[in-house]
Amino acid sequence: MIQKKYKVTIIGSGNWGSVAAKLIASNTLKLNSFHDEVIMWVFEETLPNGEKLTDIINKTNENVKYLPGIRLGSNVVADPELEHAVKDANMLVFVTPHQFMEGICKRLVGKIKGDAEAISLIKGMEVKPEGPQMISSLISKQLGVNCCVLMGANIANEIALQKFSEATVGYKEDEEVAQRWVQIFGTPYFHVSAARDVEGVELCGTLKNVVAVAAGFVDGLEMGNNTKAAIMRIGLNEMKAFSKLMFPSVCDNTFFESCGVADLITTCMGGRNRKVADAFARSGGKRSFHELEAELLHGQKLQGVSTAEEVYEVLCQRGWQESFPLFKTVHEICVGRLPPSAIVQQSGNATQIPVYGRL
Repeated sequence: MIQKKYKVTIIGSGNWGSVAAKLIASNTLKLNSFHDEVIMWVFEETLPNGEKLTDIINKTNENVKYLPGIRLGSNVVADPELEHAVKDANMLVFVTPHQFMEGICKRLVGKIKGDAEAISLIKGMEVKPEGPQMISSLISKQLGVNCCVLMGANIANEIALQKFSEATVGYKEDEEVAQRWVQIFGTPYFHVSAARDVEGVELCGTLKNVVAVAAGFVDGLEMGNNTKAAIMRIGLNEMKAFSKLMFPSVCDNTFFESCGVADLITTCMGGRNRKVADAFARSGGKRSFHELEAELLHGQKLQGVSTAEEVYEVLCQRGWQESFPLFKTVHEICVGRLPPSAIVQQSGNATQIPVYGRL
């Protein structure tokens, strides 16, 4: 009997997408059940020297814009054509800014293999009139595939330098598929475990970016470590309450996995959301997040501000604003309704957080 071979395509080529390609490419060369070649879909860009980003990646084996100085692996092939990149793949890794996912999925309908499995490394959610939709659910519904998630305390540049990190694969039912993702991502310096709680894992990865924005405000206002620790604790409490209100099946233990408290800590100590929110607070809220993102992130996208807006929409839809003062305040600071200093004045004013379960 011929052993089935799995072929991986990564949909996205930013900072984290490039690191994912490096991790996966190192494993496909060692594992007989995987094709060596790893395709990475690249949103084509022309660099200042006139060359195409895809051409440079394939020529130098380096994403010079989003992960400079790091070799991706000789078996990584950049492809600027989305439909062509996915046509032979039966393992799809989604790692793009969440606001682009609906459009990407629409382009892929009918273009992927029938036996394809997906995993989302994307933090964020789509808010519809009928309520919020997680990105893994969006992928599953639009493409008709099972979709796991991978979240964790993993700032991409540190993993690229092979500093020890952890991550959590969240899955619904099929543990064999989850273990295949663990196998393809895991390395001696990147430890991956699996948890049967896809919604909990994904919401941890999504909501921690809102708390990181709050932590950035604290840093920008030079309020100190005690204040930052308090904001992180309040934020973790709101993350857990919000997650369990949205999905009562979410497990308490998930918040103690890498995707939970560990990811919250690393994102609030470093990472792009904290960095840009710090600069915003130092400007007294006078400079826009859009301007600061362009200046500080060099083409990378900020997720915490848009996620704060999406969370706020859900709070308003369900009448939960007063029960989640930190989430509410982060959004109101981001849109200029409150000054950055309100993060401390308002965040401790919680009324009773609703009993877990749907309201």
